Amino acid sequence: MSMLPPGLAEFVNHAGWGEADIAPLPGDASFRRYFRLVRSGESAMLMHAPPPHEDPAPFLHVAHWLNENGMRGPAILAQDAAKGWVLTEDFGNDRMRDWLDLNPTDEQAAYAAAVDALVSLHRLPPGPFPAYDMATYAREAALLTEWYCPAQGLDVDAAGYAAAWEEALAPLLERQNPGVTVLRDYHAENIMLLGGQARAPQGLIDFQDALVGHPAYDLVSLLQDARRDVSEVLERAMLAHYCAGAGISGDDFLADYARLGAQRNAKIAGIFTRLDRRDGKPKYLTMIPRVWAAMERDLAHSALAPVARWFDANIPAALRAANGAFAI
Repeated sequence: MSMLPPGLAEFVNHAGWGEADIAPLPGDASFRRYFRLVRSGESAMLMHAPPPHEDPAPFLHVAHWLNENGMRGPAILAQDAAKGWVLTEDFGNDRMRDWLDLNPTDEQAAYAAAVDALVSLHRLPPGPFPAYDMATYAREAALLTEWYCPAQGLDVDAAGYAAAWEEALAPLLERQNPGVTVLRDYHAENIMLLGGQARAPQGLIDFQDALVGHPAYDLVSLLQDARRDVSEVLERAMLAHYCAGAGISGDDFLADYARLGAQRNAKIAGIFTRLDRRDGKPKYLTMIPRVWAAMERDLAHSALAPVARWFDANIPAALRAANGAFAI
C-alpha cells in the first residue's frame, strides 16, 4: 500500500470497498491514475485525478449526462471531486484496440458499431457543454507552431498560420450549429467492448473534455487514430456508413471532415511533442508519422488550401516526406 496515493484507503473505506484488493493500472498521457478494486467476485474502477493538475468534476458532469441520455458511460459509485477521487463501474479489459489486436477479422464490425454509437449520440440534443468555437480550434492548432516546430528547429510564420486556419475553418463554423456533443478523444483505446465481441455494447471513457461542435470531429478521432493504423479503405467505408446512418449527403460534410482532420492532427503533433519535451514521455514521438500522414491527406482537400499553402511555405519538403518524424 506504500505505493498508493495518500487518501486512497480513506476514500475506498468510505465508499464501502475497504476490503477490496487494489491493483494499479497503466496510465495515459495525463496526470490521472487508475486502479482496479476487486472483492468477492465483483470489481470497480478507481480514478485518481488530483488537483491542481486534474479536476474530475468535468468527467462526472459528462458521465451523468451520457447516462441520463441513454449512452454508456460508466456508472458513478462514489466520488470526492475536491480530492480527485472517483469510483466507477468496471467496464472490464476489452478495449476495442486490444480486441482488434487479437481479432483483426472483426475490424469492420467493431468500427461499424463505434460509428453507430456516434450516430446515436448525434441524434441527441447537444449536451450542456461549452462550444467548440473558433478560439478553441485556433488554440489547439497553434500547438503545432508552439511545440512541434521549435522542437524541429523551424522558424515559422505563426501569424500566417493562425490566419490560414481562420480562413479554412470559417465555413465549418457556419454549419456546426446547433451542434452535437463531441467527446473529443473517441478512438479505439477509449472504447470498451462490454460483451467481449466486436458488436457488443460499447462503453465510453475519457470524455471529460466534451464540447458542443461538429459531428465530423469524433469521426476524425476514430478513423484517423493517432495510436492505431486505420486503412484508407476502412476510413472511407466508415464515413459512408456514418453518412447513411445520420442521413447526411453532399460534399460539405466531407470537406468539414478534412478540415477537422487537419486541425486535429496538427494539434496532436504539437501535443505529442509537448509530452516528450515537457513531460519526459518520448514514446509519443514515434506516433507522429502516423498522425502526419493523415494530416497530409487532409491537406490535399481543396477546403484546406490556405493551410496547405502555409505548409508549403514553412515546412521543409524533406521533413514532410518523412511524415514529420523526429530523428530519435
